[in-house]
Amino acid sequence: MKRIQSIYDCIHAYKLWLLILMATDLLFIFFAWLAYPDTFKALVGLMVAFTLAAIPLPVFVSLRKQNIVAAAFEAFLLEPNEANEEVLCRVSPRTHRPLIRRLGSVLRSYQTELNEQVTGLADYESYIEGWVHEIKKPLSLLTLVLDNRSDEMSPLVRKRMLHIRDQMLGDVERILYFARLGAAHKDYIFEPIPLLAFCRQTVEEHQTLLDESGFEVQFAGGEREVISDRKGLAFILAQIIANSTKHAAQHRSRPLLTFETVYDEAGDRTVLHISDNGPGVSREDLPFIFDKGFTGGRGAYTRQATGMGLFLVSRMASDLAIELDARSELGSGLTLSLRFPNVAAHRDE
Repeated sequence: MKRIQSIYDCIHAYKLWLLILMATDLLFIFFAWLAYPDTFKALVGLMVAFTLAAIPLPVFVSLRKQNIVAAAFEAFLLEPNEANEEVLCRVSPRTHRPLIRRLGSVLRSYQTELNEQVTGLADYESYIEGWVHEIKKPLSLLTLVLDNRSDEMSPLVRKRMLHIRDQMLGDVERILYFARLGAAHKDYIFEPIPLLAFCRQTVEEHQTLLDESGFEVQFAGGEREVISDRKGLAFILAQIIANSTKHAAQHRSRPLLTFETVYDEAGDRTVLHISDNGPGVSREDLPFIFDKGFTGGRGAYTRQATGMGLFLVSRMASDLAIELDARSELGSGLTLSLRFPNVAAHRDE
């Protein structure tokens, strides 16, 4: 099929010359009819036979040359260096050579810029990872002081210090994950996780943020097991908790955060709904809350939001094959739903 398509393309490319050849044959047939009426049929037969015999040879030569040019062009695109450029120029028509040289110059320029950007991004990622490890040292020292010298400070001061420490740890984790977004290798370990118990554990680890904002936390639904990566899922839950503490506490005298597990019979999978009673998101802003840098056009979300938390949540959820969606209206809070894949069902398929 591919061979037939190549022959058709070749004939279509040279259709003008074929039409000229046919017109020439018709003209000589007319002359033969005028000059040699007795041998007209024999002459016409010879002309047609010669034309039909002459066409396959140039078609074969053209196809062979096209294959050579295509191979040289593919090698040139993969590595647009001067050696491959010369090879392509040598097998291509002379009229194409100035264009090929111009294309080679442009591609090499872009490749140089791309290599510089890749090197810069690698250096940036290395620097960020180094900075994260360095900043964790004073944070660890702060934790040590808070654990061993708590009797030397008032409960309020200790509570505020723990709150600031946890905020800084969350910011550091966001920076580290953002720097690793484009990494080719991501060391996820998928294992069974009791979802509601894991939510309780994550809430306990971020209790200082919730206490500082005066949050009440509720858990609903039955315990269900999902297959996911613990670190990745913990990151998602931590970012959602941080997002709620930034905004819901400013809107309600008694902010509330609810974790509810349900079973989606239609999709045969577990769904986790995380809801707060904060200011909510307007209908026109809701489709964009997972976009990088988006902070919304109305409400308390515009004053302190960076637009990175939910963006990172959406990227991590995508990595873990978790479907993420949001429901909200202004003044009615925000509900984020995490729909976990049914691994057992996929395994059976």
